[in-house]
Amino acid sequence: MRLGLALGYWGRGPNPEHVPLAQEAERLGYDSVWTAESWGSDVFTPLTWIAAHTTTIKLGTAVAQMAARSPTTTAMHALTLDHLSGGRMMLGLGLSGPQVVEGWYGRPFPKSPLTATREYVDVVRQVLRREGPVEVDGRFHSHPYTGPDATGLGKPLKPITHPLRPGLPVLLGAEGPKNIAQTTRIADGWLPLYWSPTRPEVYEASLADAPDGFLVAPMAQVRVCDDIAEGLLPVKTMLGFYIGGMGHARRNFHADLMARMGYEEEARRIQRLFLEGRREEAVLAVPDAFADEISLVGPRERIAERLELWRKGPVTDLLALAPDRATLRVLAELNPT
Repeated sequence: MRLGLALGYWGRGPNPEHVPLAQEAERLGYDSVWTAESWGSDVFTPLTWIAAHTTTIKLGTAVAQMAARSPTTTAMHALTLDHLSGGRMMLGLGLSGPQVVEGWYGRPFPKSPLTATREYVDVVRQVLRREGPVEVDGRFHSHPYTGPDATGLGKPLKPITHPLRPGLPVLLGAEGPKNIAQTTRIADGWLPLYWSPTRPEVYEASLADAPDGFLVAPMAQVRVCDDIAEGLLPVKTMLGFYIGGMGHARRNFHADLMARMGYEEEARRIQRLFLEGRREEAVLAVPDAFADEISLVGPRERIAERLELWRKGPVTDLLALAPDRATLRVLAELNPT
């Protein structure tokens, strides 16, 4: 199991520790570093900055939101950074949800998310392979565009720039069972938002047809500390926000995932409290047991013991949301390459 460093997205402003953390991860032998985006900082600019300050560590997006860019634009970002970094780019994509797609990006959320995802990946693959002009007769991503307001002058094009790697890895941040199953067919890997090594049955059917070499790269908060309850608080804060605030009461993929993992009643309570404006109560309502099973928190000996569970399953890459260099070092020592 390889190690990656997940830096997430910016809050109020850039985090001055992100580059030093990425450099330390590279020095410790971490395989990859990943950035994210929500409705603030974008995913590619910080990753490019990190690329300029590192030399060997792989560079991933976890995730680039599909609604933020046309698929050809995303492919251009990926092939450009792959060239500039010497072939270190890994493209992680995610559809997000209706609240963000329609509220922030001002676009309709696709009525058929699986079809929209499949077409998007198809376009990206065509750009990266550069075998001919990009042509997709799609429901959501037609190339050339042939909608009712089209001029009819669109011409199929292929990229001027020759991609460095036609097989640049594409991963998907899928959550629903059908979406995960499709991911095993159209992508090189999967970026789970929550992963519990004690509940392999949650994803077993969806991953049944995953090919050899398929990447499973979940994110997990990692914190070396003596007080487990205190160490779990940032995990619970994240869960409270995602389950309560990252989606509508009628459609929240994160809450649905928590429910599938055995915490349906708790997920709906967190949603209700958050939407009522009782955010602190929503965070406290996150069960310690759930926060604990999807993270690695506690003294070094406890993390070492729990890390064995992660290594026994299908996880190929553990993407650590680690807050400090000491934690990065401990994790590297416990999981030598």
